[in-house]
Amino acid sequence: PGKNVLVTDYVQERFRLPAARLGVIAGPCHAEEVALEKQSYLTIGSPDVAGLASSFCQLLRNRYVSAHPAADLDGIEYCAVMKNIIALTGGIAHGLGYGDNFLAVLVSNAVQEIRRFLQAISPQPRDLSASAYLGDLLVTAYSQFSRNRTFGNMVGRGYSVKSAQLEMNMIAEGYYAVKSIHELNRQLKVNMPITTAAYNVLYERIAPAVELEILKEKLR
Repeated sequence: PGKNVLVTDYVQERFRLPAARLGVIAGPCHAEEVALEKQSYLTIGSPDVAGLASSFCQLLRNRYVSAHPAADLDGIEYCAVMKNIIALTGGIAHGLGYGDNFLAVLVSNAVQEIRRFLQAISPQPRDLSASAYLGDLLVTAYSQFSRNRTFGNMVGRGYSVKSAQLEMNMIAEGYYAVKSIHELNRQLKVNMPITTAAYNVLYERIAPAVELEILKEKLR
């Protein structure tokens, strides 16, 4: 937040590290289920797939955690940011009384929105149906453990942004992600109706019901 750069980009510049020494741990995975020892899956992203990523996978695997390496560091990180925006928007919709039918269409459109954004900011071949992308999006958008969906639900039910933040015991990263992605997109000019809707509600203070009425006409 504030710099609008990926964590690994910041770390690389700040500590002058080579790209091969950078990595991220991604989902789809909620920490609550790991703590309950439910079957979970991790993705370890790094340009050094055979070395760093695979080594961390071996360290993290156990009887209820599977871990798999992936090379698309930027794509995994950006998707991890954007999934929170989608979950937050889904929460707003739920708070307003929208149901599963709407959420399904929202998530389907979100995949296309993420694809357009990634192609503009970090173009390379990638399969967004993979667990590191779609799986992470689904678990965040649908799960009872999702902080961002909970935060959005409160806003949809009438809480002010500040009140929702104060009542939650955890940080909803999607609030900050919306502003960062929106600012990045001022130059990219990608069609991002879901991100725009979330930004308008959270930062332009447009009534959630009004903004969702506009958004629902843009979804297909």
